[in-house]
Amino acid sequence: MWGAYIFVAIALISLPKALQSGDIIVIIAWVAQTFLQLVLLSIIMVGQKVHSSDLERQITETHEAAVIELQQLKELTSKIHSL
Repeated sequence: MWGAYIFVAIALISLPKALQSGDIIVIIAWVAQTFLQLVLLSIIMVGQKVHSSDLERQITETHEAAVIELQQLKELTSKIHSL
């Protein structure tokens, strides 16, 4: 997330020049090319990392629960076969 803060600072350096130009195309280009690309892309990457970590945790929990259930089924099956 610190990267996003750094990119905001970098993006804001060029904002006064874009606003001084008074040209709407330059201002839109600054927003699209500078701010969106620098800031929002880094925020999206952080969000993807958080989501990926959550998904990995859920998969691990599901796998562990499935292994435990399989062990219980094996024990039950062996008891049934012994009868």
